[in-house]
Amino acid sequence: MIAHGEEMIDAHQHYWNPARGDYGWMPKDDPVLSRAYGPADLAPALAAAGVRATVLVQAAPTVAETEYLLGIADETDSVAAVVGWVDFDNPTERRTLERLARHPKFRGVRPMIQDIADPDWMLSPGAAWGFAALAEMGLTFDALGHPQHVENFSRLLDRHPGLRVVIDHAMKPAIRDHPAGFDAWAAGMARLAGQGAFCKLSGLVTEAAPGWTVADLRPCAAHVLDVFGPERVMWGSDWPVCRLRAEYADWLAAAQALTAGLDDEARAAVFGDTARAFYRLAQRDA
Repeated sequence: MIAHGEEMIDAHQHYWNPARGDYGWMPKDDPVLSRAYGPADLAPALAAAGVRATVLVQAAPTVAETEYLLGIADETDSVAAVVGWVDFDNPTERRTLERLARHPKFRGVRPMIQDIADPDWMLSPGAAWGFAALAEMGLTFDALGHPQHVENFSRLLDRHPGLRVVIDHAMKPAIRDHPAGFDAWAAGMARLAGQGAFCKLSGLVTEAAPGWTVADLRPCAAHVLDVFGPERVMWGSDWPVCRLRAEYADWLAAAQALTAGLDDEARAAVFGDTARAFYRLAQRDA
């Protein structure tokens, strides 16, 4: 558990409504995913965990969904920040990015790179304006990808050294297939850490096999904490996606077990202070 009196922040969660029609990745009949999730659904878990603030992250590649999330944020005190989406293939969308950035809870964007067929898309000349604009405007970039994308993310950081980057879900290591691919993933993550990226301790349970244990997650979590350091690692629930493998409290308990060897200051970083610094969140009154 983090030190008494510190504010816990969930650095990665979602709300969605499949009836909106823009969640192309979502299975049509999945009993966990294919239903609406809103603040009332998460509120009991947040209260039980003592989490007072969350970062709400996009789950559809549309500006309309980003505006939907900002509307939720306007009405939900627990949502401290929103990570949205703009079309990087359209340079005129800079105006949209500038408009969104005027919202007090908008912090940055997340292109859904894991779902883009071309792994080199992020390096294409047509998308370069978007990353340059984020760096220029001081907005954040949530890097959503797989281990195959590490090399290109590294090249992207070289091209845009001012870009504020956080790696979602520890780049989705193949935990269920461990140790296959672990060394390559670990080397890639160390490289990104050396370039100044941050990392979310999130999504690990959904990369593990059903019936996962804390021991299954430990090698990846330990490596992330080692190469990034707690001051650049932030815990996120990835709720409701985490429900494919664990409920909110179960994944939080696992994350606390994975960080039990850290001192109070380091745990406070992972469970709140890092997210607060990266997303530039205000400290709330007790």
